[in-house]
Amino acid sequence: MSLRHVAAGVVALGAVASVTLPLSGNASAQAPARQAPAAKVRAGHPVDEVLSNASLERASRAAVRSAEGRGQRVTVVVMERSGVIRLVVRMRQAGPQTYESAKRKAYTAVAFGQPTSALAGNATIRQIPGTLTLAGGVPVKRNGFPIAGVGVGGAPDGRIDEQIARDVRDAINR
Repeated sequence: MSLRHVAAGVVALGAVASVTLPLSGNASAQAPARQAPAAKVRAGHPVDEVLSNASLERASRAAVRSAEGRGQRVTVVVMERSGVIRLVVRMRQAGPQTYESAKRKAYTAVAFGQPTSALAGNATIRQIPGTLTLAGGVPVKRNGFPIAGVGVGGAPDGRIDEQIARDVRDAINR
């Protein structure tokens, strides 16, 4: 699988405007055109921190590299703490269920500040609408506080989804 197998490239949601950023080959990326404001810190915790355009671009490239390197056709969703989805990367031929799975894993990871694999045995969390406690979601943290969640859906094993999510999270944190 190559970058040309990324269906419609990357879509960023929740932005006022967008620009196209070439990945390579026939793939493309869209990311918000405006730079996010700097984070405000109150009592050591980020308040209203948003992901920068640069971090989203790194995340999209990492998602493609990681999924291709593992031979997986997945969907990756990055959701900010506010619930706004900032990035969606869908590999060509990813199943139709992968978007919903990735979105729910991202939501669960940011809402509870833990990898979704760590929440698998929690029957209470599974009762909350919109959550998914299958492996494949990881939080992005600043000063120990979750500011975003990365969710991946589509690999045949949740551990693979979670490793891709960790690669994306690490790219965001660079």
